[in-house]
Amino acid sequence: MLERYEVETLLVLAEELHFGRTAERLRVSPARISQTISKLERRTGVPLFNRTSRRVELTPAGRRLCASLRPAWEQVTAAFEQAVATGRGLTGTLRIGFVGAAGGQLLAGAGEEFRHQHSDCDVLLREAQMTDLMPWLRDGEVDLALATFPFEDPGIVAGPVLVAEARLPAVPAEHPFARRASLRMEDLARVTLLQLPDNLPASLRADRTPRTTPSGKPIAPGPSASTFMEILTLVGAGLGVFPVGAQARRYHVRPDVAYVRIEDAPPLRWG
Repeated sequence: MLERYEVETLLVLAEELHFGRTAERLRVSPARISQTISKLERRTGVPLFNRTSRRVELTPAGRRLCASLRPAWEQVTAAFEQAVATGRGLTGTLRIGFVGAAGGQLLAGAGEEFRHQHSDCDVLLREAQMTDLMPWLRDGEVDLALATFPFEDPGIVAGPVLVAEARLPAVPAEHPFARRASLRMEDLARVTLLQLPDNLPASLRADRTPRTTPSGKPIAPGPSASTFMEILTLVGAGLGVFPVGAQARRYHVRPDVAYVRIEDAPPLRWG
């Protein structure tokens, strides 16, 4: 059996290809590194490194041995670190993605509470655009994301609803709807509805940008936008309307956009 320090010495030297730097990383003397490698070579019966006064390089046998050992060594190391973390409680960094100023403020407060309860953990908040969230979750860029429901996507688990808010259409400030106290869902048949990009889940697009009113009247689809700022810019330019959450009245005040209440619209849900 190989000892832990032997495996570690072999793999670190294979990375550094320098006895001095390897010794610094492992906090031992260069002579100890040389002795360990020589011992391994005697046991295997073949040279693992070619050494000259100018250069250190792996032999074919050394490359094969390191390639076989490294995955197993990484698994052993990860298992041990996980056991240590379990003994101490939660550790590490929790990475959370959010879209928009309101989501960031909500998560900032939640993150402080999480740090208070789990002092060995850190929380990293990352602002995303609408189209970033699913790729970030799938690729492991973030562990969690705060987003509007419904998000039905293979491999993505949706948690409980955390916040519900009124759904308001953002309309051009000069549009007749901007002068009304409220609207109804059937009024959407009289406007052009901006669209979400096709790479967002179909469930979310169907909820935010329906093609018909509740009675079945068609709603004209307008141009697509990839970010929330693009959506409000298109609204302000008079190219369409778009349903947003009530928090937009506080965080996205614009002279070219008005927000009007819809009496019979379901709430916008975040989770």
